[in-house]
Amino acid sequence: MEASRYPTTESRNSRWIAPGWHLLLILLLVLGFAALAALGAHLHGLTPHPQRQGLALGYLFAMTVEWVMVAVVWLGIRLRKVSLRNLVGGRWESGRAVLRDLGIVALFFVASNLVSAVLTQFLKVDAGRAVRDLLPHSEVEVALYLMMALTAGICEEIVFRGYLQRQFTALTGNAGAAVVAQGILFAVFHGNQGLKFMAIVGVYGCLLGALAWWRRSLRPGMIAHFLQDGLVGVLAPYLFK
Repeated sequence: MEASRYPTTESRNSRWIAPGWHLLLILLLVLGFAALAALGAHLHGLTPHPQRQGLALGYLFAMTVEWVMVAVVWLGIRLRKVSLRNLVGGRWESGRAVLRDLGIVALFFVASNLVSAVLTQFLKVDAGRAVRDLLPHSEVEVALYLMMALTAGICEEIVFRGYLQRQFTALTGNAGAAVVAQGILFAVFHGNQGLKFMAIVGVYGCLLGALAWWRRSLRPGMIAHFLQDGLVGVLAPYLFK
């Protein structure tokens, strides 16, 4: 049994991990950065022949945004004497625990991609069109993209499945409502890729939220999130010709 895992069900339902004003601040940051991303996507779409020179800078900017949000989260939870380690769910206590989580990641990866594939067909989403302009081509871009994918796997899980999900659980007293609420915000945060793609991202965010709630840890979600984003970038030349 792991000693330092995600808090118990009772504490998750009742304890605020940061003040209410701080939750409002994080919500404003999420919505503000989402608006900037949507505006950037709109302006990019108005360019007849967009230049790829700005793609690497875009990756760096995205990573900066993610770490800024984590820093703000960290400052807020410190006020309630909550550590980032506690937010993540402690640490692995044994090799067996690592293998168990890796097995869960593998099953989650397959299941979540099946769900996404069904939604993609149902909503008639052109997945390649939705993400093609964001994907790397050169070796430098691939390296930066993988760094961005790792950043997203860590930072977005901390912000959405760690901080926001637990704050919403404390606010509503309902874990299911918290999972859905953070999933909606996760979709809005990726709103620069179109409404239909947002719906798929929102469902994926809810699946990650359910995984975090069940495992009482962000670690499996972090790994799955990184693999999902990272593999898309590496396999992009073969997936979206």
